[in-house]
Amino acid sequence: MKVLLINGSPNEKRCTHTALAEVAGALEAEGVETEIAWIGREAVRGCLGCGGCAKRGDARCIFDDDVVNGLIAKAEAADGLVVGTPVYYAGANGALLAVLDRMFYAASARLRFKPAAAVASARRAGTTPAIDQVNKCFQISCMPVVSSNYWPMVHGKTADDVAQDAEGLQIMRVLGRNMAWLLKATAQVPAPEVEPKVMTNFIR
Repeated sequence: MKVLLINGSPNEKRCTHTALAEVAGALEAEGVETEIAWIGREAVRGCLGCGGCAKRGDARCIFDDDVVNGLIAKAEAADGLVVGTPVYYAGANGALLAVLDRMFYAASARLRFKPAAAVASARRAGTTPAIDQVNKCFQISCMPVVSSNYWPMVHGKTADDVAQDAEGLQIMRVLGRNMAWLLKATAQVPAPEVEPKVMTNFIR
């Protein structure tokens, strides 16, 4: 089993990475392989809603000049997904949201039923709406959202600060163990049948 952890921070080895590394350590201790993938600092396109991915039918975005299609391939190959974000104005990082918009628009059917979790890092506040923002990608895609013993957040201005957030780090470890348990518990259980999507319009 393998879990992909996406670091949605522009800073590769700081607060968000510290939180994800704690989750990864707990998963590894339970025998689950992990990979932390960084979205990087290069420009990321936003989703145009063009539908090109659906027309091609390959679960890839038509734009292939940034990290998105590579992350889709990694997420598709993984059994679970954890997405970490720093807090920007009480929400997730805009570059990460652009990545997730395109990932899930193109490939949500390939990610269906994979356990997933969102993790947020902040100096002080804004973590809860950031977590909720990322979780919505999972909830619309039939992905079980993994819980912990508190909302999955860490606090600190630097990685050293986060390393001193004993409660936050425990939350990350519990999240990792809970995800490992859910992966193992559902490994031999067939996924539920997928109904054709019903879409209701209220404007006639």
